[in-house]
Amino acid sequence: MSGGQEFPGTWKPNQGSTVPLFEQLRLNIIERADSGTLAPGTRLPAVRSLAAALGVAPHTVARAYKELEAAGVVATRGRHGTIVCARDEAWTSLTAAAAEFATAAKAQGASFAEAVQLLAAAYDAE
Repeated sequence: MSGGQEFPGTWKPNQGSTVPLFEQLRLNIIERADSGTLAPGTRLPAVRSLAAALGVAPHTVARAYKELEAAGVVATRGRHGTIVCARDEAWTSLTAAAAEFATAAKAQGASFAEAVQLLAAAYDAE
């Protein structure tokens, strides 16, 4: 698959953001997987090469990949690399709801940490 060569394209994490770099990368990959820009089966760059391309530490990329794998967004296939997994309709719906929540939280002036606290409280209340 040639998707690995195209990713990350011109995207770079915002070094001045309060959102951690690994989280920016994680969210970018989720957004691209959900939109189809990163099709299922696309091989992502190796940790070290992506870290070099983005100007971040390899640990940053490794953490993003690890969290994406735990969420089922990607799968690590050893020497075959990290591959984007197919997404289902329920996940797409949850992604849309999360985007709405993020937009509302930002509009109300909530920080990322405050938004996460609200989400965690709502999740635990159910």
